[in-house]
Amino acid sequence: MSQWRKKEKDAVFSEEEIEARLKEELPTWVFENGWIRRKYKTSGWKGTLMVVNTVGHLAEAAWHHPDLTVSYAFVIVKLVNHAAKGVTEKDFELAKKIEEVIQWQPGIDEESELDGTPDDPRFKYIKYD
Repeated sequence: MSQWRKKEKDAVFSEEEIEARLKEELPTWVFENGWIRRKYKTSGWKGTLMVVNTVGHLAEAAWHHPDLTVSYAFVIVKLVNHAAKGVTEKDFELAKKIEEVIQWQPGIDEESELDGTPDDPRFKYIKYD
């Protein structure tokens, strides 16, 4: 359970708060140039499109839209609350949901009847952490 208390709606976190919270809750994300950012490495174009579509669905459902940099074998997701002019609770909440869905590996992260992607390079589409 997180120790972070929610701030008032659209309250901006300080740089120190952002760094500490990323370290605790989202260690693969970084704070850079006013944004929280994460690079997802993929195994090629198919995996990149799957990541982009997943992030797109989550962002649209949340009505909070990240900036994306898309290349053949990676996707960079950057979040900031433009209206608030900084990183807010919305950014952390969406980053956690993106991380949860993109990094989900049935049969590895949890007990599941789902097998997950076979351990075969022909079927790999994302490079998990």
